[in-house]
Amino acid sequence: MFSSNAFAAVSGSLPAGFMQWYVGLMIVAVIVGTVADMIHKGSAKYFFANARKTRAQGKPVNKASIAVKTVAVDVLASGEFCNPRRRVAHLLTMYGFILYVVTTALMVFVYPTAATPTPALVAQLWWLGGLMVMVGGYWFWFFIRVDVAAEGSSPLRLMRADLFILSLLASATLGLLWAWLQASGSAASWLFFGLYLLATTVLFGGVYWSKFAHMFFKPAAAFDKRLAEADGTNMNLPLLSRDDPAQRERHSMELLRNAPMDMGLGIKREAPRHY
Repeated sequence: MFSSNAFAAVSGSLPAGFMQWYVGLMIVAVIVGTVADMIHKGSAKYFFANARKTRAQGKPVNKASIAVKTVAVDVLASGEFCNPRRRVAHLLTMYGFILYVVTTALMVFVYPTAATPTPALVAQLWWLGGLMVMVGGYWFWFFIRVDVAAEGSSPLRLMRADLFILSLLASATLGLLWAWLQASGSAASWLFFGLYLLATTVLFGGVYWSKFAHMFFKPAAAFDKRLAEADGTNMNLPLLSRDDPAQRERHSMELLRNAPMDMGLGIKREAPRHY
């Protein structure tokens, strides 16, 4: 079971090239959704405009070394997370998703039928990737996310921002259940195959409405932050003072209008629980 290609096994009962066309369509959906999200939010326009504005004021830096550090620390090791549990859950989900997607593409495009035997390792890595997504994703969903761990909300409370993680978990869970039922010869495998396609379509087709595109934006944001710290442009922020009437009046609570600007920083003495 763990060494067989579920996509090859089902190919004989589907129109020729069905899965290849489906995966290709999902790739197009991700590209279109990401571009639409960038246009809607204006994130790319702001990012490049801000970079042009501030870089002229900064000192020369080695951008290559900063890029390498960004990839090594912020991307590959999820260094942004202070909470070790949150970091481990994110790493499990991230690397599991990469394994899951890459091995799916290999099984669909390189080993699409029984006539092209799939190496056992490829199928096993597909199972491993799906299981890693499930462990990291369910761990995050039920025990780590901020509204559950820090605010006491029910893990069953749903928001639009949850579309990405829920569709990802549904795709991985239903995909593995489908493969298991298919290997067992169960007639229910076709039902789960349909549900798997539905969940996967929501995952990749819902990029515009979900947090899917964060995997493209966050590395760029992390690089820009490190670049600003290195060239000194992060020091160009305006100084806040209670002597400024505008700063005093921006608080709706009377007791905060004359409070020191650094009030509340004592929270940093507490162990981070949600980020």
